[in-house]
Amino acid sequence: MPAMLEIEDLVKTYHMGDIEVRALRGVSLQIKKGDMISIVGPSGSGKSTLMNIIGCLDQPTSGSYQLDGEEVSRLDDDSLAAVRNRKIGFVFQSFNLLPRTTALANVELPMVYCGAPDRRERAIAALTRVGLGDRLHHKPNELSGGQQQRVAIARALVNEPAIILADEPTGNLDTRSSIEIMQIFQALNAEGITVVFVTHERDIAEHTRRIIHIRDGRIDEDERVSKPRMASVELATPGAVPAAGC
Repeated sequence: MPAMLEIEDLVKTYHMGDIEVRALRGVSLQIKKGDMISIVGPSGSGKSTLMNIIGCLDQPTSGSYQLDGEEVSRLDDDSLAAVRNRKIGFVFQSFNLLPRTTALANVELPMVYCGAPDRRERAIAALTRVGLGDRLHHKPNELSGGQQQRVAIARALVNEPAIILADEPTGNLDTRSSIEIMQIFQALNAEGITVVFVTHERDIAEHTRRIIHIRDGRIDEDERVSKPRMASVELATPGAVPAAGC
């Protein structure tokens, strides 16, 4: 399987007045197409910095980063934005939905930026894919937290990205909704979509096939998960969550 993402000797240094902060200290990493991995580490470990660079939200101080065969580590801001919109789908902990806009319009938004045709049809297909075909015209405040995260996943899918980056995607959800969201991610990955999580939750990380441990700006361990957890709502602890699910 060819590499989707190749990082070589990545360094990121921030300057805060006279203080130099080395957030990344020579990170090298390869992720293959169709892989599903987690990046974990304590606060201040550099995992968020790495995620921002992988997501083309920031640039490294030095080192190489190739995404889907394209060197992106030295692109200017406009070129990085174009790569983000074309190749990366983002899912965040806080959903980042427009509050006064329907689920359908929220999912259409990335396609508006790139002038894609058939926006409505593609948005409907994406929402149906995550089980929200009957919630197209609901606004975020009319949806549960799990349903809002499904909208966010649909939005990440509409431009058919090369990779989905999920930053603590279950952090604001109850147990049942978290499992349902992981079911969706595992189903998408089974279809061949590359998924990268940033999470501090070990049980979420164990749903992936590989766990990258970051500490002090370096990869501390590259752990292969021989038997990833399969998300199953039936295995949730009875009584641990509200009766109404995602």
